[in-house]
Amino acid sequence: MLYIPLLQISEGSAVATATAATNVADQSVTIIDLVMSGGIFMIPIFILSVAGIYIFVERLLSYKKADKDPQQFLDKIKEMVLEGDLNGAKLLCTQTDTPVARVIEKGLSRIGSPIKNIEAAIENVGKIEVYKLEKNLAGMATVSGGAPMLGFLGTVTGMIQAFIAIAQQEGTVSPKLLSGGIYEAMVTTAAGLIVGIPAYMMYNYLIARVQKITHKMEYASVEFLDLLQETK
Repeated sequence: MLYIPLLQISEGSAVATATAATNVADQSVTIIDLVMSGGIFMIPIFILSVAGIYIFVERLLSYKKADKDPQQFLDKIKEMVLEGDLNGAKLLCTQTDTPVARVIEKGLSRIGSPIKNIEAAIENVGKIEVYKLEKNLAGMATVSGGAPMLGFLGTVTGMIQAFIAIAQQEGTVSPKLLSGGIYEAMVTTAAGLIVGIPAYMMYNYLIARVQKITHKMEYASVEFLDLLQETK
C-alpha cells in the first residue's frame, strides 16, 4: 500500500512548514529594531522629523488665523472712511489681527500725505508681513532636503563598513557578516526619505498658503488706494 509513505511525507512536510513559520516568526523585526539598527544617523533624522512636524503645525495655525476673507473687513473700512470716521476705521484695524488689517491701518495713519507716500508705507508694511509669514519656512526646507541627505550618508557609511568587513574576513565571506552594514545602509536611506518626502510636500503647501495671503494683501492695498482716490 502506498498511502502510508505518502501520509508520512505529508506529515513531514507539514512539520517542516510549521517549523519554518515558527522560525520566521521568531526572526520578525519590529519597528524599534529597525530604528535601532539604523545607526547613529537615525538620531539627526529623528530630530529633523520632530522639527518638521513642529514647524508645519505652528505655521498652519498661524496661517489659519491670518487667512481670512478680507472683503467684509474692507467694506466696513470703506464705509467708515466715506463717513469720515477715521478713528473708527483705525480701531477696527487694531481689533482685526490679520496682515490685511495691519496694512490698511498703516495706510489710514498716512491719510493726508501724497498718494505715493501712502503707497510706499503700505508696501513697506506688506514686506514686513510677508517676512513674518515666511518665518521658519527655511527650516522646513532644510528638513525636506537634509533628511534624505543624512539617509544617503548613512547608506555610504553602512556600505563602507560592509566592505571593510569583507576585506578583513579571511576565506569565505559570511552573508551574516556582510548583511550588518547593508542593513544599516538601507534603514537610514528609508528613514531619510520617509521624513524628507512629507516635509517637501508640507513645505510646498505652506508656500502656497503664503502666496494666497500675499495676494489678499495686494488686493486690499489696491482697494484702499482706489478708495483714497475716490475721496479726493
